[in-house]
Amino acid sequence: MITAKSSPALELRTTHSGKIKITNWNKSKIVMTATFVSLALLTVYGFFALDYKDIHFAQATIDTLNNLKLVFLQPSLNNFSLGEALYQITLTVGLGFLATIAGAVLSLFIALFAARNLSPKPIANTIIVIVAFIRAVPTVLWVLIFAIAAGLGSEAAVLGMLFHTVAFLVKAFAESFEELDDGVIEALRASGASWWHVVTNAVLPSAATSLLSWTFLRFETNFTVAVAMGAAAGAGGIGFELFMASSFYFDVREVGFITYAILLVAVLLELTSTRLKKRYLMKEAVR
Repeated sequence: MITAKSSPALELRTTHSGKIKITNWNKSKIVMTATFVSLALLTVYGFFALDYKDIHFAQATIDTLNNLKLVFLQPSLNNFSLGEALYQITLTVGLGFLATIAGAVLSLFIALFAARNLSPKPIANTIIVIVAFIRAVPTVLWVLIFAIAAGLGSEAAVLGMLFHTVAFLVKAFAESFEELDDGVIEALRASGASWWHVVTNAVLPSAATSLLSWTFLRFETNFTVAVAMGAAAGAGGIGFELFMASSFYFDVREVGFITYAILLVAVLLELTSTRLKKRYLMKEAVR
């Protein structure tokens, strides 16, 4: 029988059903609990320390609900035409598509050398460290870095998204390659197959579905990033129109229309991704 005196790191609690629940208070759990409690207390203190001045919460709540009603229930276009809106959405999708396709092609070749079962470990580890550093820097910072050389515009946005896309997909593709059974690779090598034959006949066919999934996932991410970069990097597109409508001339109805347009495109991308993956999986099953 375990008692409270048997271990100082154990806390015994009795549940409603009468069962004894043992909680192991190790060092990591104590640190995590203390961190969460500290953050919660700082959050509460922040709410009380804010200078609210002459804000009337009742009126502010009514105004917020009214704005939400205008955004989501009464969307409209007032400052540009529907044709212009479609053009801006197409431009945003194009920016994301260009960064994704170029990044996927580059990542495919780099990932072959980043996979530990296909490349020497020193080379693979070096590539993994480099792409980890690139991924640690947010996309918007890479866009701003490239904007210094290329200037604000679509070029900087594509280069910044491309840089981060390569770093993301290299890790994803390399992990997909590493999931292949080592016995298959060893069998091909024992039969005299070259490194390129192993890649084309075993690695790529086995990982094709995973590569397709990761690529479409990144495409959806790049679309949302392209929306943000439309304003931050001056890349244009629907993101720039959203920025103008929300902060320059504050047309909440237009904000609602643009929000619904972005949501519609995101849903269409997800449906396209799902349909293509199902179609590819059915072909693989037939084979």
